[in-house]
Amino acid sequence: MQTPPTPIHPFAKDALRLVLVTDGRGDLPRLEAIVKEAVAGGVRCVQMREPHWSARMQLVATERLAVLLEGKGGLLLVNDRVDVAAAGPAHGAQVGHRSLPPEVARRVLGPAAVLGYSAHDQAELDLAAAAGCDFALLSPVWATTSKPGMPHLGEARAAGLTSTARLPVVWLGGVTAASAARIADLPTHQRPAGIAVRSAIMEAADPRYAAAALLRAFLPTHQEPGSPSSSPA
Repeated sequence: MQTPPTPIHPFAKDALRLVLVTDGRGDLPRLEAIVKEAVAGGVRCVQMREPHWSARMQLVATERLAVLLEGKGGLLLVNDRVDVAAAGPAHGAQVGHRSLPPEVARRVLGPAAVLGYSAHDQAELDLAAAAGCDFALLSPVWATTSKPGMPHLGEARAAGLTSTARLPVVWLGGVTAASAARIADLPTHQRPAGIAVRSAIMEAADPRYAAAALLRAFLPTHQEPGSPSSSPA
């Protein structure tokens, strides 16, 4: 009998609909400005991926970025650096095959933290579920400009992997508004819990608009934050 899926962390359920992965340029004022606009456009999960920063600089950055997500029900995850995630205001970490093993990361972070795992195939999805991760970031789904020529899963294979995964899956790699819109046509059990982007927001002329457009495509009924129809009655 198939093991039931891992329940998604209650704090992460809505936040994972649109994940912003930072681009590692190491410019904190630029990063703050983009994240502020992206959050205004609907982003509720930021994965800080800045591998060239020292641990101290990453800690400072989490303190400044966490403020932008306060009161939004948002999540700030630190890529790879479980120590930084555990020491500061971040809500958790994103780990992969070069990081601490996910079961070790979970012990360090504790049960209340949000823990994501970067997966590329069935074996890594199974590993993430067995280790108690809250979700998996599956990539690359489509061809991506950040890694030209790199083999990608394709929509059909990603959908198949998502349908059998034992934890929520977020798709990364080549995600655009056009590709996100196609997800709505998939059977419910093949759809990811969310989409993750890097350049689509980090390099956008208007990060707020880019974030809102991605959410509208992924969730056709989505209303932009602050719009009259999104306000409670």
